[in-house]
Formats: sequence, C-alpha cells, structure tokens
Amino acid sequence: MKELRIGAAAQVSEVVLHTNTAAAMGSGSLDVYATPALVALMEKAACALVDPCLDPDTTSVGISLSISHDAPTAVGRMVTAKAVLVGVDGRKLSFKVTASDDHGIIGQGSHERFLVKKEKFMAKLAAKYDG
Repeated sequence: MKELRIGAAAQVSEVVLHTNTAAAMGSGSLDVYATPALVALMEKAACALVDPCLDPDTTSVGISLSISHDAPTAVGRMVTAKAVLVGVDGRKLSFKVTASDDHGIIGQGSHERFLVKKEKFMAKLAAKYDG
C-alpha cells in the first residue's frame, strides 16, 4: 500500500441531469441536484483519493458522513466534490468534503472511511446471512 498523506486531495465532477435530481431520486419534489447525489459524489471523491494507494486485495468502506447541503444546483450545471484527507488512525481515514458549482460552495462536511480486506469483508457478509 502506498502512503496516504494528510492534506492529499482528490476531486470528481458530474453534470446535474434529470436522473440525479431530488424529484427523480425521491428525496424531494424539485428538479434540483439531490442530496443523495451530493452524498455519493462526496464519497466518490474520497474513493478517488484512496483507491490508487491501495493493494488489490484492499478497499475502503464508508462508515460515516455528516454534511450540509447549503445551496441548490440547476439541471445542466456541473457539480464538483473535493475530499481532503485530514486524519489517519490505523485503518480509519477522515476527510473534509466540499462540493461546489459555478456559483460557489453548495455543500460541506466530514466523511470517514475504513480500510478492509475485500475477501474478509465479503466473508463476514456471507456469514451474516448463512447463520
């Protein structure tokens, strides 16, 4: 595994489409960028930071996310989420996450992920339902 450095950052972007609006995702009735889509984009930014550093048998899973969705974004606009690594405690990774559109910040908060061995994690999942 490559070293995960405090202050490392990654960002990802997506266009607001009718499929990721609050109305389409069932999180509201308006055709604006949905909070569940914002959450997913923030997690995707954290994964974009972590994934290149991991061995093939390791992945990360989200364990917490606390955000505010501060401003709406219209269909057709671009949203960019950024994750900055702010803490490493053993296998627990902590991030500051933000999202913005062309008019500024639309959401912000904190996110935590945990490093796991893929095979062991999936074995625990299987055992949960076998037993």
